[in-house]
Amino acid sequence: MKKALIANRGEIALRVHRACQEMGIRTVAVHSTADASAMHVRLADESVCIGPPPARESYLNVAAILSAATITQADAIHPGYGFLSENAKFAEMVEAHGLTFIGPTAEHIRMMGDKITAKETMRRLGVPLVPGSPGALSSLEEARAVAAEIKYPVLIKAAAGGGGRGMKVAHDEAGLEEAWRVARTEAKAAFGDDSVYMEKYLDRPRHIELQILADTHGNVVHFGERDCSLQRRHQKLVEEAGSPVLSAAERDALGAQVTRALRQLGYRNAGTLEFLWQDGQFAFIEMNTRLQVEHPVTEMVCGIDLVREQIRIAAGERLGYGQEDVRFSGHAIECRITAEHPETFAPSPGRVTTYHAPGGLGVRVDSALYSGYTVPPHYDSLVAKLVVHAPTRAQAIARTRRALDEMVVDGIETTLPLHRRIMDDPEFQRGDYTIHWLERFVARGG
Repeated sequence: MKKALIANRGEIALRVHRACQEMGIRTVAVHSTADASAMHVRLADESVCIGPPPARESYLNVAAILSAATITQADAIHPGYGFLSENAKFAEMVEAHGLTFIGPTAEHIRMMGDKITAKETMRRLGVPLVPGSPGALSSLEEARAVAAEIKYPVLIKAAAGGGGRGMKVAHDEAGLEEAWRVARTEAKAAFGDDSVYMEKYLDRPRHIELQILADTHGNVVHFGERDCSLQRRHQKLVEEAGSPVLSAAERDALGAQVTRALRQLGYRNAGTLEFLWQDGQFAFIEMNTRLQVEHPVTEMVCGIDLVREQIRIAAGERLGYGQEDVRFSGHAIECRITAEHPETFAPSPGRVTTYHAPGGLGVRVDSALYSGYTVPPHYDSLVAKLVVHAPTRAQAIARTRRALDEMVVDGIETTLPLHRRIMDDPEFQRGDYTIHWLERFVARGG
């Protein structure tokens, strides 16, 4: 592999570029006209404009991306996260054009992209699930029957969903019809598919995910868990590795179960399995067949470059290590800094007048910001990830608070003040939170 096209933008495009550069692989940046001056475009070895600002005309324009790969003679394409990263058809077309897709097979992307198929596959492989319907619900009458069996409250979820869209809670039979109708309408609008299924609604779960890598030679290794319970409207704001509530024994047991399942599945490359955890019990909810936004916290506690490993696996190399070689050191926290008002969460695109990244021992910032850069209004609001590592969780919180105070992003509103309040909160400091905690924290003004 001599040249990789990065089919993404922002901090993740820059992250992939850096890994490629360290491996001696030249990079091609693709960009919309709105991103002509973006940092990943400035640093890449080559760049190609693939369309106007709207994502559907640029970063989701498969023909333009494949054309860019052809004219620059790229060997491979890394999709990053979001956009086309979990598009099975795109993965197939990349391979059909003689390029290497740096990610899982199209078959596994398609399998895990349908939440019902994913759950059925994991059930067959012995991974525990949340109680619910065995498949898509065919009618409101079936929904009522399943709800009566698993007991209220229940959650109606889009089969092709993600990010909280097409997801509604029904606390009793009176609310089920409304939840059923709204979830299907949202699912159809967002994904073009109104298929929905049902799960038992857990009232105080934590969102815990497990990072894995699998090569093409049957080797599967996990790199521990991330606690992603601090969410607002199903969007993660803070992640930790490891979880404040899991023991090493629980991590090892879950890891052994997951790696065994994915070995049977013949999975390849990076993947993340997401679980709800409550009262010591895990329940699988979905699998992300791509690199996660929060992958840096895993890198910090394991000392491994996950993007480099993705590239090595795509090139056909063996992992070269087993589970017994993976060591977990200390604690890591990631704060997702977005261009939004810290209280109303109104988008805040615009020109960054001053940008200063914090530093010091154990501090990492993944960002494509620079002073004078204009954050465009067309894309996701994430502008930086502040990642901190320390020997203990208490030290990691203190270091994160210090780094947040050092960080300067002027000219636009950001969520930096919210992250400072979270780090100062006694409940967060005790690790006493669930997936519902942050919504209440924001509502009460911290």
